[in-house]
Amino acid sequence: MKKITKFISHHPRLVLLIMTLLLIPSFIGYKMTGVNYDILTYLPKDLKSTQGQTILDKNFNNAATGMLILEGTDQEAEKLRQEILKIDGVEDVISKTSIAGDTVPKSFLPDELKDVFYADGSTLMLVKFSDSASSFKTMSAIDQIKNIESNPKYLSGISALVKDTKDVIDEETPIYVVLAVVLALIILSLTNESTAIPFVFVLTIGYAVVYNFGTNIFLGEISYITKAIAAILQLAVTMDYSIFLYHRYVEEKKRTDNKNAAMDIAIQKTISSLFASSLTTFAGFIVLIFMELGLGKDIGLVMSKGVLIGLLSTVVVLPPMLLVVERLVNRYNHRVLLPSFDKVSNFSIDHNKEIFALFVLLFIPAVYGSLHTDVYYNLDRSLPQDLDSIVALNKMKKDYNMATTHFIVVKDDLSNMALNHLVSELEDVEGVNSVVNTNSMTGVTVPPEFLPKKISDNFSKDNYKMIMVNSQYQTASPEVRNQIREIRGIINKYDKEGYLTGEAVLTDDLTVISNTDFKRVNIMSIAVVFIIIALVFKSLGIPLVLIAAIELAIQINMGIPFFLGQTIPFITSIIIGVIQLGSTIDYSILITDRFLAEYEELGDVYQALKLATKETSKSIVTSALSFMAATIGVGFYSKMEIVSTICTFLARGAIISMIVIIVFLPAIISVVFPFIRKTTKGIE
Repeated sequence: MKKITKFISHHPRLVLLIMTLLLIPSFIGYKMTGVNYDILTYLPKDLKSTQGQTILDKNFNNAATGMLILEGTDQEAEKLRQEILKIDGVEDVISKTSIAGDTVPKSFLPDELKDVFYADGSTLMLVKFSDSASSFKTMSAIDQIKNIESNPKYLSGISALVKDTKDVIDEETPIYVVLAVVLALIILSLTNESTAIPFVFVLTIGYAVVYNFGTNIFLGEISYITKAIAAILQLAVTMDYSIFLYHRYVEEKKRTDNKNAAMDIAIQKTISSLFASSLTTFAGFIVLIFMELGLGKDIGLVMSKGVLIGLLSTVVVLPPMLLVVERLVNRYNHRVLLPSFDKVSNFSIDHNKEIFALFVLLFIPAVYGSLHTDVYYNLDRSLPQDLDSIVALNKMKKDYNMATTHFIVVKDDLSNMALNHLVSELEDVEGVNSVVNTNSMTGVTVPPEFLPKKISDNFSKDNYKMIMVNSQYQTASPEVRNQIREIRGIINKYDKEGYLTGEAVLTDDLTVISNTDFKRVNIMSIAVVFIIIALVFKSLGIPLVLIAAIELAIQINMGIPFFLGQTIPFITSIIIGVIQLGSTIDYSILITDRFLAEYEELGDVYQALKLATKETSKSIVTSALSFMAATIGVGFYSKMEIVSTICTFLARGAIISMIVIIVFLPAIISVVFPFIRKTTKGIE
């Protein structure tokens, strides 16, 4: 290791050149990494709903279906239909004309078809795309449909929703990074003695972010949520490493005239502590891979990899960069704009029993609020309501009383009589507007064998029959949940191997899985962090105290929406606690480690705690403010509620953790120190 650190510190320009050249393949890897904009595709593959979706995709080319409403006559609708059919990526467009021809009057249609295809002054068409909802070909086809000149038209469905999501994220992500960088630079400039050093820190993390995104190519693709927040999260959680190494370098320079030798010693003396510090953050992210929802694995792998790459960049990129630009760094020094924290440390210890009692009592409202915070699962709610797909969805609800569509797949050997009974029972389910299948279409005065093959293939193909059930209930609502249960019961009566799928059904499964994931990852993260702290301090008492302090901060953060009457996206409740625990537990480790060192020297608990709090508070505040700065701007700016909420929670969580650690933790330690002494090896 000494040979490596010596090479880095004594050949700064060569090392920096090599690391800069590595940005080129990393950037190429970033551009070649796919992005998945459909959260529902992260559901486990062994669910019947996802298996049904696979059948719709492979057998019926129906997994990506859009609902297109056109204001105007049948003739105008048919003209538009013919234009859409020419577009590459469109498999078929189903309309009244494609089923019954343009010579059959509307009044001759069965009520089931009339209700599906007509409303006041408008016509509905089902646009079937040949590729998946989030494929490039489907995205391109949607753009071309929107660009066709016609009467006002409205395209809804999961494909249109995914397209709008992609457009918003692609537009906003660069702004997220700019906001995070600018605000972090401001905070770091105020809390460091040099105005130039924050630019070095941010540039170092910029290298790490590019490396991290470049290596995502080995994952094939990442989710749009990961793409949106990974860079700012990596900036927020790895900034400490740069600050820590820089401060050690400044300290070592006072002891030697050779700056290269000082950097060599600084790297050697900090690398083990940097690794230990990164362990809890790494653990906080890596447990996300144990979520059943594949989105957790996606975020977990990218961010845990980002923590390790951030650590590596701090050791390999930052030292040569500092050595190369040191003159510039020293030229712009100023006074650090942070207080001494003497009063805070004295207050915490002088009122330790009262503060400890308050700490215990705060758990009651915090936990109550956290447990009762409402979450939502319908993905369209997290999007700006003025997007085309959301406007179209609202028009579907209003004009066609159709909020969502279920798809049923049964075996082809189901008799016509059984199929008719199945359809009849489905029509009687509360909230079902219409049920469409081959039989409902041949209700037009046309024998089934005369139905065009292209039309019949939409509902009967490859040993399967498909039934489309239109519902007036909103996705993720209690009503649609009950409706799904009832429909599943009906399907099982006629075909125990039958599949029920569609956006609302997949979202319902997402609800169940997310609740399980929430419990699993939180328990696992606490267990892993407990083990790490127990090993670091050789103690059972210290990890209990430190995790209790951070858990209060987490519960307060997660409980605030309940008291404000807010409903949050489901993914926020799953990942925030894990990330906040992993990334801010370092604050408590820092203050505890300093306390133990001071106690060993002074032998007085109160004096050691006062000194430890005073000496570490500046580092904790700098870290927390940097974390907040990197995330708060995105929280306020983003139109994507999922991204906005996650970043707002992270920013707020960093500040809450900071306050709890600086104000409450010293008091807690002073009260429970006899317990800590009994359960910790090496404390006299």
